[in-house]
Amino acid sequence: MSKQSQAILCVDDEVIILNSLKTQLQNQLGDAFIIEAAESAEEALEVVEFLNKKQIKTLLIISDWLMPRMKGDEFLIKVHQKYPNIATMMLSGHVDKAAIDNAIKHAQLKAFISKPWDEKDLAAQIKKVLALP
Repeated sequence: MSKQSQAILCVDDEVIILNSLKTQLQNQLGDAFIIEAAESAEEALEVVEFLNKKQIKTLLIISDWLMPRMKGDEFLIKVHQKYPNIATMMLSGHVDKAAIDNAIKHAQLKAFISKPWDEKDLAAQIKKVLALP
């Protein structure tokens, strides 16, 4: 698959975090993937639908946990129920163990990274989750 057909979606209610994530992912992964961003779980669900209609495969969603209206574990479970092949990661400064366990059990959460994160560690986790060299 080409870059034009594979995406990574970052979800966080803080725009500065999304901008930083997008920049770091582009620095670490080059143009291997389309990097998308959403400021809420609801917007992220719309982005996944849109990409799907455009025949762009969302490979990975990296979501914050503490967001208004829908927590990250709830969001990732919803995504997993509809799109079980999308890998999931959580990147958050605030989370409780029960939420992580919930996401592992019901959304097959592949990794949890605490904020602030290390750019190289994040890239290594993504490469591991996506089985990239």
